[in-house]
Amino acid sequence: MDNTMQTLSSVQPSVMEFLQKCIIKNRMAHAYLFEGERGTAKTEVALLFAKSQLCPQKLSIKEIEKHQAPEQECVDCYVCKRVDQLNHPDLFYIVPEGLSIKKEQILSLQEEFRKKAVESERKVYILTEAEKLTNSSANSLLKYLEEPHEGTTIILLSSAISKMLPTILSRCQIISFKPLNIDNIANLLIEKGVPSTKAILIASIKRNLEDGLLLYQNEWFGTAQKIVEKIFMRLDNSATSILAIQEDWIPHFKERDQIDLGLELLLYMFRDILYLKIGKEESVVNKELIHLFVNVLPFVSESHIAQKMDVILKARKKLSANTNQQLLMEQLVIELQEGFVFV
Repeated sequence: MDNTMQTLSSVQPSVMEFLQKCIIKNRMAHAYLFEGERGTAKTEVALLFAKSQLCPQKLSIKEIEKHQAPEQECVDCYVCKRVDQLNHPDLFYIVPEGLSIKKEQILSLQEEFRKKAVESERKVYILTEAEKLTNSSANSLLKYLEEPHEGTTIILLSSAISKMLPTILSRCQIISFKPLNIDNIANLLIEKGVPSTKAILIASIKRNLEDGLLLYQNEWFGTAQKIVEKIFMRLDNSATSILAIQEDWIPHFKERDQIDLGLELLLYMFRDILYLKIGKEESVVNKELIHLFVNVLPFVSESHIAQKMDVILKARKKLSANTNQQLLMEQLVIELQEGFVFV
């Protein structure tokens, strides 16, 4: 089982409690709609919910989550592994084809509705990005929702419920997922394999699990971090810092959103120095750079750091104008290096 499941009760407690009661009291709806922002663990909860219905051990959602049946080996059982891999014969996982969920996809799903489960007593259908149903595919799905087949559960996932047909919404049990806080996101990222030294920074930048994972897996971002660190370490010398802008920054940060992300990384570095200055090391997001920041502390004041942060914020605002990006960055490092000491 994915280790992320261990944290779902803490990041979405009301959702998990509601689903647990549905199972215990045998009050399962035939259709659920999990709605909430991207990265709020909707997919993870949907897969865990599917396991609770497909698991031959008849374990509840919390028993599976907390690994309360090690003697049954449910943690490593073949069913749960196949659900995680999306290849269980009684689990159907539907994603949009291109920009929409096509009518043909729903018609194919309807054929599966008529068949009995292969290995389990139930069949589970998870439909991602349900807001991308076309009118024709939504109307086809509506036929199932109006006349559900016994022994089936369909779970729709959506981050834009306002784009869905009211007739679909009215036939689903709607469950709302709350936005996650940064600590929740960071913990989930760590469970997904992101190093703890990077998780808080990524969670602070993206503020959701899905985008955070994509950012961590992007090789461009790893290189971007190294370039920003290099520029930071050269801020006590305008010549070498401008050289780093010309040789490293300009070739790598080509798009406006990439430049903005680079400036955000630089801003977080100065914010971390400020937190260290006022004795709040627990709030630092660049954990792996603390050893660099502490060398700066004796030579800067709180107001000095705040002034540098303001310079970066102003540079980010100028990005929206037709400003020459190289001149913008060269001017920025000149302003940042004034009075800056790095030993």
